Amino acid sequence: MQPVPNVYDAEPIPPAAMAEVTRILSTGDLFRYTSDASPVALLEAEFAALLGAKYALAVSSCSAALFLSLKALGLPRDAKVLIPAFTFGAVPSAVVHADCVPVLCECGDTYRLDMDDFAAKLPDVDAVIISHMRGHTSDMDRVMQLCDAANIPVIEDAAHSLGTTWHGRNIGTIGKVGCFSFQSYKLLNAGEGGIMITDDADLIAQAVIMSGAYEHNWKKHPVLASAFAKWQNKLPLYNQRLNTVSAAIIRPQLDALASRVSKGRRNHDHVAAQLNTSPWLSVPDKMAAERRAPDSIQFNLVGLTTSQIAAFATAAGDAGLKVQVFGQSTDNARAFWNWQFLKHIPDLPKTRAMLMRACDVRLPARLSLAECDIIAAVILEAVSDVMTPPKAYGT
Repeated sequence: MQPVPNVYDAEPIPPAAMAEVTRILSTGDLFRYTSDASPVALLEAEFAALLGAKYALAVSSCSAALFLSLKALGLPRDAKVLIPAFTFGAVPSAVVHADCVPVLCECGDTYRLDMDDFAAKLPDVDAVIISHMRGHTSDMDRVMQLCDAANIPVIEDAAHSLGTTWHGRNIGTIGKVGCFSFQSYKLLNAGEGGIMITDDADLIAQAVIMSGAYEHNWKKHPVLASAFAKWQNKLPLYNQRLNTVSAAIIRPQLDALASRVSKGRRNHDHVAAQLNTSPWLSVPDKMAAERRAPDSIQFNLVGLTTSQIAAFATAAGDAGLKVQVFGQSTDNARAFWNWQFLKHIPDLPKTRAMLMRACDVRLPARLSLAECDIIAAVILEAVSDVMTPPKAYGT
């Protein structure tokens, strides 16, 4: 078999970004508020226009964007925030940092919210964060119907869903706030960084000030002065700004986003079709309203025992491909029982059962279909070797 491609290299940085970073470093001007035409301000304007939102605020991470969103909602201390039990540990962490209490909702075999559990828990919470985990979109029609009826604000954690649409509408623009990531393993690679978008002037004004727009630096944001004046000197500063170099790295990649989304979807669907030929593997289908932008693939192991799951992961690893089984680890930050910083970890049998057999493999957009074929072949051969008993001698 041909060598397994390296799936952990990040998306390449365009030459235009290299040139702009060199220019910025030569000036020493790395602070976003030095000029009105900061690369950070330009990124915010371009990103908002790309997604179809009125306002954007670039910050140090998607976690910071989630945190600032919660703070800007004005929730009381110990407010309850409903989140999916299948998400990254940074999401409950942002809730805790905002002096709120995470309430975990069950997720099913498709990695999406269990809507019955969501509806049952919704009356007892003050806000909702929907994590489109690994790019899998929950039923946003039902989510928004329930939350709008209860007057509960929705924050979209779209760290894994830049470029995904729901009924043709960009993910991140459906709830009150959308939060995105520029971490290296996302479609736009700046190493670190994040951005939040919203149409709510009052909310973004609060987030801008709390992000670190001290004194009158908020004047360099295109929001109504009255919205800022209302909050001047009334909010704490958390200093979670994005620097100009990170923005300069991201901006030239915006033009490549559509191509990366298209290639990522092609790669995912190409591998999924092969994996679904195995009786021991199942790749959940997208929802009807969803047009995804994946850069990884998730699949469930069907009918394998715990020891067989471990043997499968080992076989794939020995062939050169790391397959992460979310629940088969003592420290995986996506397994809710490892969030031991929470005061209470609930019993969520449906989510736990899914995580114990849900697998994750990166499929960067930069891979060719031939490289995707190698990855699919490794997975199929590994599970076949584990699940096909050896023939008896002489037969």
